[in-house]
Amino acid sequence: MSYYHEAKQHFINCHQHPINQALHHLVNVIAIIGIIYLFVDWTVSLLCLVLTQIFAIGGHIVFEKNKPAFLKYPGIVIIASMTWSFENWFGLKTLLNAKSKENDNV
Repeated sequence: MSYYHEAKQHFINCHQHPINQALHHLVNVIAIIGIIYLFVDWTVSLLCLVLTQIFAIGGHIVFEKNKPAFLKYPGIVIIASMTWSFENWFGLKTLLNAKSKENDNV
């Protein structure tokens, strides 16, 4: 298994709580906005950076009760996180699956 795949699996294992997952999808959207705003207004990028840390770390403290995956795999876990969000359509896939299961039970 490659270092990247190890980091991604560790990331997934550290993000099992649905609210923490939603927060991390939000963090990835905010990070993309922050990158875009680097070319427009760096202060918005700085605000995005602060918000991403509050939401990500807060999700681990409040909901997951574990350490962020970044501590074990610094750097590469950011790419793993983005990949995970894109693969899960930034959380929409989970919502659609839950709605589908709900409709099947009715």
